Amino acid sequence: MRILVIEDAEDLADAVVDSLRGLGHAVDWAADGHQAEDLLRTETYQLVILDVMLPGPDGQALLGQLRRRGNRTPVLVTTARSQIDTKIHMLDLGADDYIVKPFDLRELEARCRALLRRSHGMASSETVIGNLAFDTARRTVSIDGRPLDLSAREFRLLELFLGNMGRVLTRTALIDQLFDLEQAVTPNAVEMSVSRLRRKLEGASVVIRTVHGVGYVGEKQNAE
Repeated sequence: MRILVIEDAEDLADAVVDSLRGLGHAVDWAADGHQAEDLLRTETYQLVILDVMLPGPDGQALLGQLRRRGNRTPVLVTTARSQIDTKIHMLDLGADDYIVKPFDLRELEARCRALLRRSHGMASSETVIGNLAFDTARRTVSIDGRPLDLSAREFRLLELFLGNMGRVLTRTALIDQLFDLEQAVTPNAVEMSVSRLRRKLEGASVVIRTVHGVGYVGEKQNAE
């Protein structure tokens, strides 16, 4: 997925961009309203993360322009805690969701996933890839109709790979998604989780390939 981050605070923008790129998304960054206008006119995005307070045209002006052009790209607004009226106004202008600063990057990632699913008609998602069926609502996984018994962590790991097929997920990104901040993580925790999931996916149309020195990528298995 291609995402545009519009944020004038460079440290925050760097953290958001790195987080989303770690999940395999292609991410552009605009530091002010003028850069954002240029990118929104010339590029196509699946999601826009929009700060309200910007140099040049601010977030309200940019969102208004976007919606007046008939552009329905999902927009996640970032806003300060005290700006209640602004949050309401942005939602009325056509924002799809908002997140309050300061925020945890994991919450931002979760909100992005929800908006991307919703925009692709997958809010109550069953994903079918070849002989693999994955249902987030029922929390079920099957291969050729045969149910798989996955732990909560294995289910989440498979969800990450299916939601980012063909994109490399770094080890750091997987740790952030699979383990709590307070949780002690052993050096090979990700490798062990991937290994267990691979064994259970034997015979499935989805395989998990190691990208040495980087991470892992989920791919569709070519039929023999």
